[in-house]
Amino acid sequence: MSLAGDTPKGRLAIIAGSGLLPSHVAEAAREAGENPFIIALKGEVDRSWDGFDHAVIGVGDFAGVIRALESNGVDRVVMSGGVKRRPEWREVRPTFKTLMKVPATIRTLLSGGDDTVLRMVIKLIEVDGRRVVGAHEIAPDLLASVGPIGAAGFSADDARDIAKAIEAAEALGRLDVGQGAVAVGGRIVALEGVEGTDAMLERVAELRAAGRISARRRGVLVKLCKPQQDIRADLPSIGISTVSNLRKAGLAGVAVEAGRSLILDRKAVMKAADDAGIFVVGLDRGLPNWGLS
Repeated sequence: MSLAGDTPKGRLAIIAGSGLLPSHVAEAAREAGENPFIIALKGEVDRSWDGFDHAVIGVGDFAGVIRALESNGVDRVVMSGGVKRRPEWREVRPTFKTLMKVPATIRTLLSGGDDTVLRMVIKLIEVDGRRVVGAHEIAPDLLASVGPIGAAGFSADDARDIAKAIEAAEALGRLDVGQGAVAVGGRIVALEGVEGTDAMLERVAELRAAGRISARRRGVLVKLCKPQQDIRADLPSIGISTVSNLRKAGLAGVAVEAGRSLILDRKAVMKAADDAGIFVVGLDRGLPNWGLS
């Protein structure tokens, strides 16, 4: 018997791509008493979802996704994890209803920027009254807080590099290209594209080894939300692999946007960063100059 004013809550679904984030969200949902249904994206997932109710569905198969959501009583959906490959046009299977309500579906999915595509996917999922929620709403402990995360702090030179990389990351975000930028000695040396953060840092390490980047100056990585980004999907995230690649690239640390970025395995990230002498810091967009001065 429900109390007056109570509204029945349907099931939570997690659309899972690659990486650790989907697992963190699924475990947080379970701890909160949910029984999440996992839609594992074919060719993208890199873990087994045995132990969870799940289905494996192609990236472009929206008809299959909608059927799975309907048959499992889903009213809330979280989109989490990486998707490296856009579907070919032959793989896009929208429902008739989504084609009628969102007629630009196929063109946008094949050619739009990441943020544009994610907004389209959210519209498709919400056509029948479902609600897309952010990973941080299910697992709020993942959100980066303001200030240092670990023992290492940043220097005045690092602060100047952070400020430069913020400018670049914001410009890159407005173009709907990527979320990260690397500055060394006041110079932008790398911008994140479709390859992702880890691959960008590997490129910085190669440039450093080839003498194209100063060996004397360390430099920093900055990751920010795109200015126009819907924060329900694809929040900037860092994890153990980020710290490892920062070390290999010879960088001093990473700055992320507090409250709008995720830190996966926070304790492990803190330990790895402390062991490597690398700083991890959350910056407040609302403060003058992001609180750098």
